[in-house]
Amino acid sequence: MILFPAIDLVAGQVVRLQRGDRSKMDVYSDDPVAVARDFAARGAHWVHVVDLSAAFREDADARQKNARAIAAICSVEGISVDTGGGVRDMAAIERLVDAGAKRIAIGTALVRDPAFSEAAARDFADYVVADVAARDGEVRVDGWREGEGVSAETLVADLRDQGFRHLVYTDIARDGMQTGIDVEAYRRISRVAGFPVVASGGIASLDDIRACAAAGNDVIEGAITGRALYEGNFTLEDALAAAL
Repeated sequence: MILFPAIDLVAGQVVRLQRGDRSKMDVYSDDPVAVARDFAARGAHWVHVVDLSAAFREDADARQKNARAIAAICSVEGISVDTGGGVRDMAAIERLVDAGAKRIAIGTALVRDPAFSEAAARDFADYVVADVAARDGEVRVDGWREGEGVSAETLVADLRDQGFRHLVYTDIARDGMQTGIDVEAYRRISRVAGFPVVASGGIASLDDIRACAAAGNDVIEGAITGRALYEGNFTLEDALAAAL
């Protein structure tokens, strides 16, 4: 199983939010490239980078700082970058491909602009990832602030039919809360998708990572960890070993 240590960015700083709430933000570093280099030095092969400034439609200065940070992280030797946040058009995908990203997540536009998501799945099949976040089974969009009245399982079935073959599923109620994971939720989503998913939200311990890995590569292909790693619940080295 792939372990994705997370780097969430706001105006070039490494942060973590609680349940996606911008007002509940902890800053962990003002040097995201150094964080990525440290992850690589400690054995990580992938990193999950989220452009929260783009997702929250923050000012141009904040977005430019994040864009520069993402490009610099993509240049870190030995690291493949899975990134997203505010990807709403083909130009955004092209910019991230040019920067060196290996996976590019599309979130809100999956619901708000299905014509774009279909085109992205067709033209950038090797890059795009469906980024589905839900609270109590309902899809949330626009930085997780708004509900769309559609169930996660209904959306995932549509995305499968569009041609998506990678999917991150986030349990918002657990994200940044270190409350543990719900493996059965990922089983349900992967069953609907017809392919394994990346688990996001709630990892609090090595046992959570082991539980993801034990579900099998046909259910969970990877897991994202953020706050628990930054706050020292476990080391990256131990997390990588637990993911095997």
